[in-house]
Amino acid sequence: MTERTFTVAEDDDGIRLDRWFKRHLPDTSFNTVSRWARTGQLRVDGKRAAPGDRVETGQVLRVPPPEAAPAEGKRVARPVVLLTEEEESFVREMVIEKTRDAYVLNKPPGLATQGGTKTHQHLDRLLDGLANEEGQRPKLVHRLDKDTSGVLLVARSARAAGHFAKTFSSRTARKVYWALVIGVPSPEEGMIDAPLAKQPGSGGEKMHVDEENGQASKTRFRTIDIAGNRAAWVELQPLTGRTHQLRAHMAAIGHPIVGDAKYGGADAFLTGGVSRKMHLHARRLRVDGLDGKPIDVTAELPAHFAESLGMLGFEAMAGDMMPIDTPDPAKSTEVKMKRVAAAAKTARKARKGERRSRGAAPVGKPSGKPPSKGGKPVARKPARKPR
Repeated sequence: MTERTFTVAEDDDGIRLDRWFKRHLPDTSFNTVSRWARTGQLRVDGKRAAPGDRVETGQVLRVPPPEAAPAEGKRVARPVVLLTEEEESFVREMVIEKTRDAYVLNKPPGLATQGGTKTHQHLDRLLDGLANEEGQRPKLVHRLDKDTSGVLLVARSARAAGHFAKTFSSRTARKVYWALVIGVPSPEEGMIDAPLAKQPGSGGEKMHVDEENGQASKTRFRTIDIAGNRAAWVELQPLTGRTHQLRAHMAAIGHPIVGDAKYGGADAFLTGGVSRKMHLHARRLRVDGLDGKPIDVTAELPAHFAESLGMLGFEAMAGDMMPIDTPDPAKSTEVKMKRVAAAAKTARKARKGERRSRGAAPVGKPSGKPPSKGGKPVARKPARKPR
């Protein structure tokens, strides 16, 4: 089928293009019109047009042929969302690195990663602003909380999405977060091993430590610097990926993240002009690309976080001096304790075996008296166990 052309009548002078379609081609959905506009198939007097453009009498509209309904069971393509110029500029400014397979973004605080009830503005919607010429948009492979800022990677193809999703689920990706917390953790570094589960009565919006029913959750923390006993700047590396893991874990050890009222309540705020916003930032991400080359990206702090560091007397450079390694499982306290317990168990078994051997009857007919040599008792050797 060939494309169609229409001439704008006097009655339609000045109306928006999407309204023109509702009047004259009501079977064409707004999503379809948006996709035609995005891919350059919708033209007004030969020029690309958008659904929000207003048309004038006598202008010629060039419209693609009507699309056939999808066959039963066939997956319908996701409709392209029409973004404003400001929204497109906004999402493009988030890009801090671009590779063949991914965009790496610096997500600002206050922007949700995905939509939900009463959440209409979110990163997933804005990704249409990074679509390629064929209209293929990037795909989310991991998330950050709405009020958490920093590094977030999106895949540029379905194949890349599968690869990156696997690296995140298998925990081979390395993620480093910075946080300001209330008080000073003691010891200054360690591993928080506390199972997390959804807190009853919170509608699934809050997590809590649940030793019996929680999912295994581990977070490594290291103190970068302290401001007296008032606050600490810490580095966090999640070794699992539970909802609100870092926030719940820091609150569980008595050091909630500054600005996190959900987990710290009124105690999660500092006086003296320190921002009341969340102070949790995904500082760095290291992950292998499809070609095996590492993607290693650092995201700049949001303004409120950087200002708080300065107010508390911290040097931002100090945080990047710490290596992005993970603890050697063989050297962890948990493993060491298990090894000590295993060694003690082995020793007990050996001693028990010796006691049994000492009490075993001598070979031959018992005489009722211990054998002697020169009138002195002679100790018997324990019977050898068969190998």
